Amino acid sequence: MSRFADPWPEPTGRTAILIAVPELAAFTDRWRSASYSSTRPELPLNALVPPHVTVLVPWLQDPSPEDVLRLTEAVADVAPFELSFRSAGQFENGTTWLLPEPYDEVLALVNAVLFAFPECPPYGGEHLDPHPHLTIALPGPGGPAVVAEAEEALAVSPPPSVRLDDLTIWRESDDGVWQLTGSVPLGARV
Repeated sequence: MSRFADPWPEPTGRTAILIAVPELAAFTDRWRSASYSSTRPELPLNALVPPHVTVLVPWLQDPSPEDVLRLTEAVADVAPFELSFRSAGQFENGTTWLLPEPYDEVLALVNAVLFAFPECPPYGGEHLDPHPHLTIALPGPGGPAVVAEAEEALAVSPPPSVRLDDLTIWRESDDGVWQLTGSVPLGARV
């Protein structure tokens, strides 16, 4: 059964489908609290949205109950699983990330959602072949040093594994802060 905030917010900003992992905030905030988006330079990344792996952004401007059902159906055969983060890396643009594991299962989940919503190209068509990741730092000074620091932190005391049993739905407010609006369960048919 899908769960939603009451009332559903007015459709003012972008929506996203995320694998939210707020349990990792204690681990990731050392970098996310010092990283700022060029679109919202007054707020650190950790104030805009909790730690997460993006499944699909932007999603639909004003998702209907039928759209939420389509999302629920898309992940109905995906059994919940344990999610961990044990390595770090960096994209060519300088974004530093943690890799979700098991990667192939996360990628299959992302692809199931993308297949269900072909009218919503990932990242607005900018990255049509997404690489699931948890962003810990946006491009900026110290990129390779952040990767090395993250790798060292992962080796010393990795973040806890989390049980992935739902996808969360978020809406960006006018101030750029993302608000949780609902969730759909994984494995409804499993």
